[in-house]
Parts: sequence; C-alpha cells; structure tokens
Amino acid sequence: MNAEIAGNRLALDFVNLPFSPGDARERPLSWQSLVDFLAAKRIISAERSAQLEELVETDPHRAAALLSDAERLAHALRESFQALLRGQRVHREWVDPVNRVLRVTEGHDELAFGRSGWTVEFVAKEEGLEWLLAAIARSGAELIASGATRNLRKCGSPACRLLFYDASRTLRRRWCSMALCGNRSKVAAFARRRQTEKARAHHA
Repeated sequence: MNAEIAGNRLALDFVNLPFSPGDARERPLSWQSLVDFLAAKRIISAERSAQLEELVETDPHRAAALLSDAERLAHALRESFQALLRGQRVHREWVDPVNRVLRVTEGHDELAFGRSGWTVEFVAKEEGLEWLLAAIARSGAELIASGATRNLRKCGSPACRLLFYDASRTLRRRWCSMALCGNRSKVAAFARRRQTEKARAHHA
C-alpha cells in the first residue's frame, strides 16, 4: 500500500486492502493481492513471494484455504475496529479468527540470507501456511487489547472506508490521504462556497 495512505498499523493496512481512497466499493481479496501485501510488508522474502505466486497453480487447495483464512481474519478485524470506533464492545466471535491464527503460529524468528541480503524471517513449527497471517493477527490483537479509541480513525470522506491509526501529536488527522481524500474535500468545499457566493450575488 502506498505510504501516502498507510494505516500506520499492519492490521489496518490489511483490512484496507479491498478498498481504495474515496471509493466505498469493496473488491474481493485475491491471491495475488494477498501475496503482494505480504511481500510489501516484508513478512515474506522475494523468493518466498515467487513460490507463493506459483502455489495457486501447484496446490490450489492450500492457496484457497489460506485465502479463506485471510478473508475471515480481515472481516473479524474490520468488525472489531468498527466497534471500537463506535465505542461498542468487541464480540467474542470476532476475536475467534484472530485467536485461531495466533494459536497455530507457534515458531521463532530466524536470520535468512537471500538476494537482498540478510532478513529476519518467522519460521513456524507447523507446515501449514497460517503463519503467514501471524504478524497481522498480532497487530490486530494489540489494537483490540489497547482499545485504540483515541487513535483509531475512519477517513473523514463519506465515500471512503479506509481506517488509519492517528499517530500525530495533536491527534487531529482526518483523512486517509491528504493528497487524495483531503484534497477532494477541499475542492468540494471550495466549489460549494463559490456556488453559495454566486447564489447570494444573484439575489442581491
């Protein structure tokens, strides 16, 4: 995801994946978008990314299972974050998919050498692919546990569904992206003012 519209937390960037700034329509999470996200967030190496891209052809059942887990996790996190935004209770059934990922991702960090040099990678004890979602689930769990009510925000544009963590000193950030939604809002406000001024001049 573009740094300009970063949610400032891994879990928020993840739940924002199906959406674009200023667009309320939801796009389905695809295998490629999931792999691209994991690579962009350095959860997997370039080598691992290439292997996963091929998995949809070599082992479609495993790929479909992980994609389904990812969709359930994203839905659970979004429901939880929306409840936090409204000052409501986070329900246990929303937390279950988060805990499921955390429960099956026991393992350890390990230095690994690849084309880009040394990187720290998570090595799971199990052979499954759920560990790929571990960092996302952990990020979401931390936000839910902290309450995050002071910092969690929804973009101020009515047409935008992106969430972000306001890490600014004044806690006054309003837009997922000042260059996109913020600028659109300013342009719309300017147009409304011009329209009002013209109407007043016409009736004067």
